[in-house]
This record gives sequence, structure tokens and C-alpha cells, in this order.
Amino acid sequence: MKVLILAGGLGSRLSEETTVKPKPMVEIGGKPILWHIMKIYSTYGFNDFIILCGYKGFLIKEYFAHYFLHMADLTIDMTTNNIVHHTSNAEPWKVTLLDTGLETMTGGRIKQAEKYIEDDSFMLTYGDGVADIDINKLVEFHKSHGRLVTMTSVLPEGRFGALSIDNSNMVSSFKEKPIGDGSWINGGFFVCNREVLGYIKDSQTIFEKEPLEELASEGQLFTYKHTGFWKPMDNQRDKNQLEKLIENSNAPWIKW
Repeated sequence: MKVLILAGGLGSRLSEETTVKPKPMVEIGGKPILWHIMKIYSTYGFNDFIILCGYKGFLIKEYFAHYFLHMADLTIDMTTNNIVHHTSNAEPWKVTLLDTGLETMTGGRIKQAEKYIEDDSFMLTYGDGVADIDINKLVEFHKSHGRLVTMTSVLPEGRFGALSIDNSNMVSSFKEKPIGDGSWINGGFFVCNREVLGYIKDSQTIFEKEPLEELASEGQLFTYKHTGFWKPMDNQRDKNQLEKLIENSNAPWIKW
């Protein structure tokens, strides 16, 4: 089963980094967050990726084009320009890189991968978030209900500290960044049957709008509730938090 990763957005809320590189190439722990996402899938044996590029996509292409070279020990004979590759730490990945256009919406990017999807189903996620999700259990759940789409849902943490206040205005409890108001949100990590591609009209179709809304109205959208760790890298603060987790050897998504 192929894994599609949306990697074409501008990432304007992380402009400190994305003026010079696409958001999925922003590094945490010395590796692009895109690499971390691919490692999550690879840990469960899914190694066939389609990267849906857009903004500064050439940098993603260059990264993977030179990946084997960067991960190998080399001997270079400067007189003949002969290069001998020794031990390599390259991943067992097959990576298809599509230039889906700068202004293309998420649905349009997905639609462009249609000719590369031979299987009856495929996986899909965003190129800027990590989770300690069990991919095998996600796929098993998708197969169990027989509908066209499974969307992983998560409970986000609150943005602000939460107070419990009594009638005298005394704070009886305080909790920093509690889980949100109980509303589950889209956490990415989709499994889709191939028929879903027929719900995408053109390059300006936003996958999260008409296609998913129509699928939901038809009873074809199920959700896999993930109660573990999940975090998108929306801004510099998020990036710093992910970096800190790696530095402290406390990154829940790293199982390799």
C-alpha cells in the first residue's frame, strides 16, 4: 500500500524557517520532519511513498536524490573522480516525488497521484505532524468497517491554562494546557479506498471540504480515535517543543 504525503504548502506560520525551505524539510533532531513521518510508516513495514510537492519542492527532490550519498561512507579517488560506496545507512524506501504545483489545493495534489496508485487503497497524511500511532491497527480498523475513508481523529491540547473558579473567585485548581473541550479533530493519517479519487473534481478542490463532507454525508467516512501522542508543527513554538522531546529522549513517535 502506498503512502501519500502532502508536502506542498507554504508553511507561512513557520516563516522563520520556510522562507528558505518547504515546511516538511524543517528539521527536528537533525532530520526533516518529513523523514520522521516516513520513519513512522516504515517502522510498520510501509516503505512505498509518494511525496506531493509544491512550494520549493525541488529541495525535497534534491534531498532524496542525494540521500544514499549522504548516508554512506565513501572513498573518493580525486585523480580519477572514482567514488566507492562502503557501509550505508540508507532506508528501504521507494520514493516517488510529484511536482503538483504551487497553487494546487490538497485534493488536487492527491488527484495527481492517481496514475501511480495501483492498489485498491492507499494511505495519506500531512507532511508536518507526528504521532505515536499504530499504523497496523489503523489499517486493520479501515478494513474492518468496509467504508471508503478512515480519518484518524485526535483530542488536541488546550491553548491556554484552565482554571476552576468558585463563587468567591478563588481558584481551586489550575491545569496548564489541558486536553481540549472534548471535540475530536482531524489528525491526518488517513486510509482511503481508491474510489475516493473520484470525489476530487479539479486542482482547486480542498480534500477536507467537498470530498470529505460528501463522503461523510454518504456514510463512507469512519474515524480511528487516537488517544496517544499527536502534535503538528504549526509554528516555531511547536518546532521547539518537538526538538525538546528529542533532546530529552522522550519523543513518543520515535520507535526505531
